[in-house]
Amino acid sequence: MALYILRGKVMKFSKLFIPTTKETPSDATLPSHQYLLRGGFIVQEGAGLYNLLPLGKMVQDNIRAIVKDELDNAGCNEVQLSMVTPMALWEQSGRSEAMGQEMLRFKDRHNNDFVLSPTNEEAMVTLAKNRAKSYKDLPINLYQINTKFRDEARPRYGLLRGREFLMKDGYSFHSSHEDMVREFNLLEQTYKNIFTRLGLEFKVVQADSGAIGGDGSKEFHVLANSGEDTIVVCEDCDFGANIETIFSEDEVDALNELSYEQLQEKEVEQKCSCGGKLYFKKGIEVGHIFQLGTKYSEPLQAQFLDQNGKLQPFIMATFGIGVSRLVASVIEQNHDEKGCIWTTSTAPYVVDIIVSNAKKEDELNIGLDIYGNLKEAGIKTIIDDRNSKKDTFGSKMKDFELIGFPYAIVVGKKLSDGLVEVINRKTMDKTDVHLENLTAYIKEIV
Repeated sequence: MALYILRGKVMKFSKLFIPTTKETPSDATLPSHQYLLRGGFIVQEGAGLYNLLPLGKMVQDNIRAIVKDELDNAGCNEVQLSMVTPMALWEQSGRSEAMGQEMLRFKDRHNNDFVLSPTNEEAMVTLAKNRAKSYKDLPINLYQINTKFRDEARPRYGLLRGREFLMKDGYSFHSSHEDMVREFNLLEQTYKNIFTRLGLEFKVVQADSGAIGGDGSKEFHVLANSGEDTIVVCEDCDFGANIETIFSEDEVDALNELSYEQLQEKEVEQKCSCGGKLYFKKGIEVGHIFQLGTKYSEPLQAQFLDQNGKLQPFIMATFGIGVSRLVASVIEQNHDEKGCIWTTSTAPYVVDIIVSNAKKEDELNIGLDIYGNLKEAGIKTIIDDRNSKKDTFGSKMKDFELIGFPYAIVVGKKLSDGLVEVINRKTMDKTDVHLENLTAYIKEIV
């Protein structure tokens, strides 16, 4: 195997800021919260406030890129709104009181009232108002992937319920109800494409519209035993529903308090409309789409001229995805007792080349050779070149297991036979591969 001439920067473990730790913070109860902290993905800044470290930023960027790609392919237009919104817009829509204390309000130096946006229906309607003036300008679908702030009373579970978070929020404007429903269905499929590309097992369920409003909404839940929400799904068809749409408020509270194991022992008395049996699942809400109608366009007087030259309010829909929430959701669904297990599309690096003893020149050179070939093949790779006394092969393996790169290539004692060991993080299966076949093998499995 000829030594590859490396061009550009080599991503070395020794040069990347990955402060892993063995200690689990006492307030971290969910696996994603524990492993994202221990694996050097996030650090806590305050209650419900987290800073992303390099690995965490990479994962979030990977998710963001997939969300953007699918939305752009669906014909949506990306914009970016100010995180700060005038309070007057919320008063005009009638939501200033409905949002309650979750909405952080403040005054600027000129005593003007503003909020840190928890969502952006009002601001986006104002953006489109007087700019899309005719039915000929419609439909349009505008979205952003931007920071939001909700002053949660009990922020917990790390990125799953923080106060500051990255969210994709989109808003479509139409001249008819029928066209709004068409876009709603298109975005439902687009969301399915997104979560499928992220490698997640998910369910689309009927939902309560809550504070956003509107007549029809659907939620997208990542299935996870640790999920906060309880949903019912049919064993024979695609039907799913949040229990809030089926049971009374008291029943919902009682069911949500049960663990996944306890829920499996309970029977759902109702039958699906197809006749199939319904059963309980736990889910993490990562997306929500709403048919808004004229809930915001009417109070904000956002209108267009129809074919008859008459002013009509926009018919709207809105579409949200919790991007930073998805970082944690991937791990809630994909982990074991050792740490994270990233899906290939979300992982910060797909392959971790572990050089058993980086002080041995032959091992390090072969590791760099492998790195160069995988980089040329377009596979995101990091090489663990650490060589201090504490950086033993065992400690490198523990970091691989904790961080959760999908695959590791161990360069070590089998080199004398021209072999390296490939480890699948999800199954921990080990396969000996000859150096000459390695790049082709990795391309095939990833």
